[in-house]
Amino acid sequence: MANKRTLKHSINLVCGDLFAECIASSLYDRGEDNCEAILYSILKLQSEFICRISHPEPGMPAKKYFQKLREDFIAQASDIVDQINNH
Repeated sequence: MANKRTLKHSINLVCGDLFAECIASSLYDRGEDNCEAILYSILKLQSEFICRISHPEPGMPAKKYFQKLREDFIAQASDIVDQINNH
């Protein structure tokens, strides 16, 4: 298991890249109406997962908890990538 600082840094990097891709997509497509909703969902994703790292569920083994956290993050980030591509 990576330490919490590294995991938080990785989440921040991925969310920053998603944010930049959404901005670039909106500049090229001129479709800003859907872009704001996607940007909001990226910020919400980042905030939610940083909080989940800082406050793990009690009673659940750490390895299982962080594995589930990674899986959830990848799934939600993939959904946002699909939204940006379909934008």
